[in-house]
Amino acid sequence: MYKFSKQSVLRKNKNFQTVYRSGKSYANRLAVLYVLVQPKSTAGRRRAGFVAGKKLGGAVVRNRVKRLMKEVYRHNQDQLSEGVDLVFVGRRGMVTANYQAAHKGLLDLFGKARVLSK
Repeated sequence: MYKFSKQSVLRKNKNFQTVYRSGKSYANRLAVLYVLVQPKSTAGRRRAGFVAGKKLGGAVVRNRVKRLMKEVYRHNQDQLSEGVDLVFVGRRGMVTANYQAAHKGLLDLFGKARVLSK
């Protein structure tokens, strides 16, 4: 199950702001993870958003950082809890990271945030 459907992506600024304001953040040198547990009425879906700020570099660099975070999320989404909104914010360390480093760093964040279901 490595699909990443459009319904499981945060797109609206309003949704991102809700996660930033009401969620809890966990960070390491590669990324910051914001986690918001959804209310029971909308629980059951897991949604994710990916952000890379302009401080990281040009569009090519920012898109690579987002692609890297999306790929790690896509391969590990089945291990994550349902009913949470996640926002991944890339940091400067992610610019030079390879897939293995990104995988290890984001798994560390999932553990800190206690969103791993297994």
